[in-house]
Order: sequence, then structure tokens, then C-alpha cells
Amino acid sequence: MKKLIGKMMVKDKDQRHGGAGGVSGSGADAGDRSKAPALQIDEEGNVFAAPEMEENAPSGTELNEDAGNTQREDQLQSRANVPQETPEKEAPGRERQEPAQGAGKPDETRRETGDGAADAGLRTGTRDDSSGGAARSGKGSAARKGFRAAGLRSREESPKDSPGRESGSKEQDRSAGLTEEDAFGIKKLLRDGNKGPIQASFSRKRSAADQGGGEQRANAEDHSAAADVRRSEGTGQQKQASGGKRDKQGQKGKGPSNGDESKPVDDPIPLSMQEVKDMLEERSGLGTSFDLVLREMVFGSIRVGFYYVNGLAKDQVLTMVLDRLSYADHAAMEHNPAESLKEYLIPHIQVSPYQTMKEVIGQVMAGATGVFIEGEKTALAIDAKNFPVRSTEEPDLERVVRGSRDGFVETLMTNVALVRRRVRDPKLRAEIMQVGKRTSTDICIGYIEDIANPKLVEAIRDKVKSVELDGIPLAEKQLEEAIVAKGWNPYPLVRYTERPDVAAAHLLEGHVILMSDTSPSVMIMPSTFFHHLQHAEEYRQLPIIGSYLRWVRFLGILASLFLLPLWYLMVLEPGLKPTGLEFIGPQHPGQIPVLIQFLLAELGIDLMRMASVHTPTPLSVAMGLVAAILIGDIAVKTGLFTNEIIFYISIATIGMFATPSYELSLANRIVRLILLFSVALFKVPGLVIATTVWLMFLSLQRSHTAPYMWPFLPFNAMGLMNILFRLPVLKNKTRLSITRSKDGTRQPAPE
Repeated sequence: MKKLIGKMMVKDKDQRHGGAGGVSGSGADAGDRSKAPALQIDEEGNVFAAPEMEENAPSGTELNEDAGNTQREDQLQSRANVPQETPEKEAPGRERQEPAQGAGKPDETRRETGDGAADAGLRTGTRDDSSGGAARSGKGSAARKGFRAAGLRSREESPKDSPGRESGSKEQDRSAGLTEEDAFGIKKLLRDGNKGPIQASFSRKRSAADQGGGEQRANAEDHSAAADVRRSEGTGQQKQASGGKRDKQGQKGKGPSNGDESKPVDDPIPLSMQEVKDMLEERSGLGTSFDLVLREMVFGSIRVGFYYVNGLAKDQVLTMVLDRLSYADHAAMEHNPAESLKEYLIPHIQVSPYQTMKEVIGQVMAGATGVFIEGEKTALAIDAKNFPVRSTEEPDLERVVRGSRDGFVETLMTNVALVRRRVRDPKLRAEIMQVGKRTSTDICIGYIEDIANPKLVEAIRDKVKSVELDGIPLAEKQLEEAIVAKGWNPYPLVRYTERPDVAAAHLLEGHVILMSDTSPSVMIMPSTFFHHLQHAEEYRQLPIIGSYLRWVRFLGILASLFLLPLWYLMVLEPGLKPTGLEFIGPQHPGQIPVLIQFLLAELGIDLMRMASVHTPTPLSVAMGLVAAILIGDIAVKTGLFTNEIIFYISIATIGMFATPSYELSLANRIVRLILLFSVALFKVPGLVIATTVWLMFLSLQRSHTAPYMWPFLPFNAMGLMNILFRLPVLKNKTRLSITRSKDGTRQPAPE
């Protein structure tokens, strides 16, 4: 039926504008509206104006050009005069409307849906030939919706008594920039509750709407009354919904009307921009601190303030945001400006709404940009941060001959990216939280979800959350003391690393890492005594070479601990010297006791170490010459030190420097001094008792429920093999049991 109607609704001009029996209505009406088009129904049931036969033949429509077939024309014309039943199929997103009586009588339809105003809107503009065909070809449902919206806009802007505006309305729409209804397509989207992608564009690009003006206005006439009803109903529904939200907010004691309404607001954002400014001056030092800036601008008659820290904001990103917002007009900002800015207008990958001033100020102090909107209780935070950062160069404490040269830096996001670059597992988790009442330092907990022990992760998370400090400006070291209750224990219970590959390797073993903002060191938990004896260089060489390097390091560490106490014991007890080693011991003890010489040498080495840290690089060579030649040589020649003491002190110091963990080397130095004093006081029993107490002390220590001396105590054969030897990669079939990981299999099962 619709196809037949589409084929016959157009006749020549004389017949269509004829008397009462014509399609266009009565003769008087036809005289008043000399070019009133007929109506057609498309495949979706939408009624639109038919074009002129001679000029605007629709594409894809076959017309009966046989003038002699008068019987066929009379049959089609009689069918056109019979009122047809409007199909129930509606355009998507529109309510079902009752068809107007006399669909084939456009005169009566016009009188029912707007009289003169509708006629004026119908006569406004002229539809081009190409656009008319394209509009009715069945491909332009989206374009027809845009045409109806534009026709409705022209009805609203043109008063009933001003038909003279019809000639200039088209140019006015084109030159007005962003129109009230089509600006960004946002007003209609927000009114309909749609948060999907924008379907409309700038009005300056309304070429399709301008080309399809005739069909657009005809459709607007037929549906204007229903559109007005829908608009009023939509407004009523919005008011009812907003009223319901306000009722819920009143019941829960919440004030904001936008954003997240699930939590109470104790510190609401003021509605007036002046109140916002006064609060920022009082609470964050706006106007006093020169680096705090509040940039106020007007977008679409709505005042918006951008609050940021000058040294932490990305100028280029904010400039792009302001450039985009400069195109927003009143229609774009009229309905729910906060939602419009967040969903449609701000071109940034991370924009978050906030309900309280404390949250917004906290985000700004962390480097984000706060966006305050006048009249809105919701503020936005644009994550456009620009932290000062150095390059990811190789760390000084963990250098390798062959391997990667990048290292952690003081920026948390960069450190997380370095780890995720090596562990591309979607199960890798990076949870962030803040520690410190005043510093609000960002702390990140990293682990692999299906490997790490959930109890371990939960225990570390709870410890971090329970930290109550004024601030942790020293980052990871203060955090370690806050979450690891070790008191006066000199031994480190967590391992530090500045290498991303080391952190990634421990993640794959089931460990948990803690990364702190402003610190290049990453904590690895749990860690044992033997974890601090490993170095990345061992894994960059072949297994046999790595094992050899590991044993050399072990010997150096043992020498730094026990070489001086054993030599001093043999000096005090010459009978303990093995056969063939009778030469051990000073031939000339000197003027100062041996123990005092040890203490002076230890203090001198520490003094030189600290001087080397604080000495600029160009002066470090000169400092080494002074320490080696002037102090060492002259001290021996004057009899202040003996040659053997300097020799053994040098070996112990080299072993200390060979310790991969700097914290462990400092702890071993304290233990060495304790052993020296024990030997000086009690000789052999003192050395035995002090060594036993030292081992028992380490065995009783625990690093987050993990025994500190594992796998030595408690004994674990597989773990001890991994400690003593650097095994080949393919030999490691399972993960070490120290982490109690969920997935203990290292190598994937064969497919």
C-alpha cells in the first residue's frame, strides 16, 4: 500500500492544485497556497512533502509516465483520496503518535497543526532536487530526524504573526554560529537522558539540513504538536526525576544534585563563584601563594573557574580544553553543565566528578586541574599533570655489565609504566592510596592477582591504610618504619631495588611491591636475609658464571663479618693459630692497642664514605688520594696503625662494598663491631656466644609472616639450592614456597 501511495501521490501541477476533489484540498485553499506539495509516506511510516514532478523527481521511485493510461491514474488518485491507516512503526527514540485525520488532505492537517504559522514554516526556503531525492531514498533516517528538529526550531523562533521572517531565517541560522537546539547536540541528548555518542554537530556544518529544508518543514508541520507534547512530557519527567532525587537526597542528608549521589557530602561546593574563590583563599592560600591560579571564563553564559598549580599543570592540554570550550554556547551549557562538560565538551582522557571541596583541593594539590561551575554542586578534576622528572637512567647501586639501563625515578606513574612494560599480564594490579595527613603521598601496591597470596596482599594493604602520620616526606623509608615494626633491629626486613627488571622478577615469584611517589626505590615484600645477597648481574650471565659470582660475593660478605674478629682472636690467643699460619699477627703491635686501632680504622672508613657521598664528582679523585696516601701511608709510618690491621680492614671493607644491599652492609658492620668487643672481653666464648645469639636473632625475625632465615631455618632443600646456585631458567619449574603463591607453577603446561 505504501509503495502504491508513493508512486501516485504526485501528479502534474494543475491537477494537484485544482478544486475540491484534488489532493491539495478545496479550491480556495489551493488558491491561497499555490505551491502546496502533496504528502507521501516513507517505509518507516513518516509523512513528508512530495516534490514537484517536473523538477524534483525522487530517485528510486518509478512514476507512471503513460499519459494515455487514464484509468490507472484515476485508480491511483482515488486511492490517494481515501484516508490511509498510518503504520504503527515509529522512528527510534520517538513516542508513538496518533495519525492525523485525513492524511491525504494536507489543507486540513495544516489547519489542525498550526494554521498560519505552519503555512509560513512550510513556505520557508526551497528544497534542492538532489536533497529531496536523497531524503526519500530510504537511507537518511538520521537526516530526517535532524530535519524535523530544525523545522521545529524554526517554528519556535518564528512567531505566528511574522511570516516575513521566512526568507531570512535560513541565513540567520547559518550565520548565528551554534544555534539553541543543535549546539553540539547536547541539549536534546541531556533532555532525553541519553549519554551515548553525539549525533548532531555544529550548526555551521548543517549542509544536509539546509538541503532538505522542504521535507524537514513538512514533517515538522505534521509532528509539531506531538513534539511539543513530548517536550513538555520530557520536561515534566525530568522535573519529576530531579524531584525524586532531591527527595532521596533529603532523606540521606545529601546536598549535591549532580555526580555521585551514593555518599554523603559534608563539605559541599558553593554555588557562587565568588564563594568558591573565598573558600579557596581561606583553605588553600589562593592569592597568597603565587603558584596557585584560578582562571575564570564564561562558556555559554555559564561562568567556569579553572583552579590549578602553575608548576604542575600541563599548559598545552589545558589550552586545548579551553579552545574546545570556547565553541560551547548557551544551549550546550543550559542543561546540566557539569554533565555536559564531563561527557561531551572536555577533550581529555581522564575527567572525574567530585562533590566536596576537600576532594577537589586535594586533587589540585596533587597536580590535577579543578573545574568549578557556577550554580553547580559538582566540580570536575582534569588529570593534566606535569611533574618534574629526570630520565630513567641506570641506578648507581645496581649497575650491571650487560642488561637494561633504565631505572626507577621519582614519578610514580613512570615507575608503574616501567613495571607494566615488562609484565604485560592483565592480572597485574596497581592499587593506589594516600598516606600522610599533610603530605598525602601516593602509595602504590603492585601484585599479580592470580599469583600473589591474597592474605599477604590484604595484610600489606591494611598496614598501609593504618599508617597515621603527619606526612612521609622521606617516602619509602618512613613508610617502612611505619608498617614494619622492627624497633632497633638493624637488619632490613624489606628489600629495596631501583631496577624495574628486578621488581618484575619478584612479582612473578609471588611477591608484593610497594612504590611511593617522589622515591626511586621500590620495596619488595616479603624478603629474607638471602634475598639481600642476590644481584641482577648473576642472572645476566650463564648459570655456572652466575653461581661463581654468587659464591665470591658470599665469601666477601663472610669476610666482612668474621675476618677481623677471628684475626683479633688469634692475636689474643696465639695457641689457636693453625700449623703453618704462625706468621699471623702483628710483629710490632704499635703504640696504640689493637682494638683501638680497629675502632679508629672503622671510624675513618665511615668518614671517608660519607665524604665521598657529599663530595662533588670533580673532587672525588682528590679526596681518594688524600685518604690513601696522606692518611694511610703516613699513619703506618708514624706507628699509629700496623700494616696487618690496614690490610684486614681493607678486605672487610671490600666485602662490605660487595654486598648488593646497602642496608645489609651497614647492619653487618654493626655486627662486626659487636663481635670485636665480644672477643676483646671474653675471647673464644665471647665469639661463640655472640655468633650464636646473632644467628638466633635472625632466625626469630619475620618479614610479613615469612621466616627471615628461610630456607636455612626452617630448612627447605629446593629453596637452599636456589640460594647456593644460580639454576638454569628451565630448571625452575615451581615458585619458591616462601610467598605461598596461589599459582605455584612457573613454567606453562605443554599444550
